[in-house]
Amino acid sequence: MQPSLPPGPRAPSVIQGLGWWTRPIAYMERCRAQYGKRFTIRLPLLPPSIMLSDPADIKEVFQAPPEVLHPGEGAKVLEPVVGPHSVILLDEKPHLEQRKLMLPAFHGEKMQELEGLVTQIAEREVDSWPRDRAFPVHEKMQKLTLEVVLRAIFGVDEGERLDTMRDQLTQLAAFATRPEGMLPGPVQDQIRRLGGKWAYYGELSDRFNESLYELIRERRTTDGEDRPDVMAMFLAARHEDGSPMSDDELRDELMTMMVAGHETTASQLAWIFAILPREPRVLATLTQELDAGDGDDYLTAVINETMRRRPVLQNAEPRLTKQEVTIGGWTYPENVSLVASAYLVHHDPGIYRDPYSFRPERFLEEPPGTYTLIPFGGGRRRCIGASFAIMEMKVVLRAVLSRVELHAGAERGEVAKRRNITMSPRRGSPLRVTERVREPLAA
Repeated sequence: MQPSLPPGPRAPSVIQGLGWWTRPIAYMERCRAQYGKRFTIRLPLLPPSIMLSDPADIKEVFQAPPEVLHPGEGAKVLEPVVGPHSVILLDEKPHLEQRKLMLPAFHGEKMQELEGLVTQIAEREVDSWPRDRAFPVHEKMQKLTLEVVLRAIFGVDEGERLDTMRDQLTQLAAFATRPEGMLPGPVQDQIRRLGGKWAYYGELSDRFNESLYELIRERRTTDGEDRPDVMAMFLAARHEDGSPMSDDELRDELMTMMVAGHETTASQLAWIFAILPREPRVLATLTQELDAGDGDDYLTAVINETMRRRPVLQNAEPRLTKQEVTIGGWTYPENVSLVASAYLVHHDPGIYRDPYSFRPERFLEEPPGTYTLIPFGGGRRRCIGASFAIMEMKVVLRAVLSRVELHAGAERGEVAKRRNITMSPRRGSPLRVTERVREPLAA
């Protein structure tokens, strides 16, 4: 079969890029309504992107041989932040080896050890919230998840270094969520020479990297492998030849964890708190389960339903074709991106009945499908920190609902806004909380 591309919008790439950036959900839904479950969009400076929302196609993409599809090359836009050694940007054997090194940090006893630290951070954050007046909870979640990154992943102790790195990362994260933060690294370097804010953020990035390399060197010479944080596991990891991860590898993987675990988790939590006050039945059922302390099935279902209804990442990691490949009966040429659209799959009425309603019970009736609930991607490229993110969201929800009552902080519900590659609540999820008063136990 002669390779070709599915139909899609015919507007110039700049116009398509504007639609994709300014109205991403409406743009994708309009394309699917017009062209079906696979269509081609063309964005400036990028290869043609084939958007896929048929689970059968997505299964073939996720299971394709690593030499045929290169997700790492498809995610090059992240290289200025995460660095060239990041597991996100590697393909084939280097990716598999690096992933194998990192996986132990996010499973088993290590997660249990980190849960206590995350609980401490979450409880302290909730105790600082104002009572009975509206505030944007997204900002609070960004602060909380950044603290988790610095202490549970980077292993930074409280003190001057934590304060400095927190401030640096806060500013860098704000810059990275703007459109210019998505420009290729060489373009950023050229603009940086012009001075102004570009030069400032470049210098700030250099200072943060110096702080991070200094921390890595210190941990190598002390008891760095014995601490209860993710960096300790990375320091203890060994390549197949017995060598440890280099300083550059450590830096890039730690920054990968920051990118994967800061804004994404903060935005997902913000969506949960945007939804729960407007779903009193769900909120009451969830609170009852947490109070009873006899499991977390409904808590898990609430998180799954939020990730389905409001996925922070609209798409799984794009896969760049390295050779001609047939997916779903369609033959694609080399050098196009195959993109599994999480949002479109999650809102397909043929997969989820009444997809625009918020109904956690759907995941009690039927467990999530491997290719129908894909907030963390899938296959060998599934997000390595998925279990950590779920643990963190559960801890935060327990800390919040054990302390306060939730109330909507604005009359209108939230709508989505693009922040670089993430979809966040446009108004920051206004929330109002009041102190929770528990009924006294019966005598």
